Amino acid sequence: MISFPQRLLEGYRAFTTQRLPTEQSRYLELSERGQSPEVMVIGCCDSRVSPEVIFDVGPGELFVLRNIANLVPIYQPDANAHGVSAALEYAVTVLKVKHIVILGHAQCGGIRAFVDKAAPLSPGDFIGRWMSMFIKPGEVVEQRSHESMQDFVTRIEKAAVFRSLENLMTFPFVRSRVEAGDLQLHGAYFGVAEGSLFVLDKSTKEFKSARAGE
Repeated sequence: MISFPQRLLEGYRAFTTQRLPTEQSRYLELSERGQSPEVMVIGCCDSRVSPEVIFDVGPGELFVLRNIANLVPIYQPDANAHGVSAALEYAVTVLKVKHIVILGHAQCGGIRAFVDKAAPLSPGDFIGRWMSMFIKPGEVVEQRSHESMQDFVTRIEKAAVFRSLENLMTFPFVRSRVEAGDLQLHGAYFGVAEGSLFVLDKSTKEFKSARAGE
């Protein structure tokens, strides 16, 4: 018989004895009133990059969507199922979030597979087809001359944030709220090794440290 992961049971028991007692009223309020987060974070599935941990938030504060390489597809209203688009539609039209943050990160496996064109990134599998959204038809993504592989990967990881922000604006319900001033789009990049966060400066199109004084 396969048992439920013991680490999760231990974590839940710690939650009920340590954290829950201090936040019980918050959970009761959320169960009765419902959620009303002002921020949606679209991040990567990578287990090292948890938005709730990075931003030190409590229950009900973030509406989080995680997928491979924190990608947002273009608006494509067809007969297929679109999980990212559905979550985005719910956040914007129902919850009416005021901010959407695309959270990229270092050492992203999806981006590395895309760069290396390595297994399991083959044309017929799920990861390969998913990552194909990253580039536009006819677009070529290559390592620049005199650019190290590490710099190349980092550049592409950050480029994925830019592409997702660009794709967000293809959704009519996102564009209309942005143009009305009711919704703001943001980019961020997390350095796993140092625990560093860089926020996209839209005026310079550069990522700047979020640490105070930097």
